[in-house]
Amino acid sequence: MHRPLAALLAAGLLAACAGTPPSAPASAVSREPPSPRAAAGSASLAHANLSSASATLASGRITLRAESGGVRLSGEVGGLSRNGAHVLQVHARGDCSAIDASSAGPYFDASGAGAASGGSDRIIASERGVARVDQLVTGAVLGGGAPNDIAGKSLVVLGSTAGATGARIACGVITIAPEGASSKE
Repeated sequence: MHRPLAALLAAGLLAACAGTPPSAPASAVSREPPSPRAAAGSASLAHANLSSASATLASGRITLRAESGGVRLSGEVGGLSRNGAHVLQVHARGDCSAIDASSAGPYFDASGAGAASGGSDRIIASERGVARVDQLVTGAVLGGGAPNDIAGKSLVVLGSTAGATGARIACGVITIAPEGASSKE
């Protein structure tokens, strides 16, 4: 008695599936075109005050200036491993609240190339553990909300100490400077 019932249910399911149109291939699904990348943002100056993360002493202040081709980062980061190579990168979220700065999210690729910049984001600390920063975030803009806008995102310093390579050791939110502010502030 159970076999006829099972056969009847199976036949019903097959009939229901036969009436369902095949799904479109993934390549045929229409997607909205990506938002255009901006050539310039709405601001020319921003700052990021880097505070320690992951129980380190790293900190600093970075000035960000819009220029042709991207945003120039300049300033100093201290409390680093002496003579060590570190990494300074833009990360996706403007949130440095987690003790390990994981709240800043993943690396943010302002250029749209799909990968980390591969070395141009390295900073080298001196014998005193201080690194001078002068680097260009290619393709980035400040303000305006375009996909390549880095205002409101975070700058994160990755460590180079043994056992902590890649650990987030400092983090600061990129904040647009008030109109008329100087870069010395």
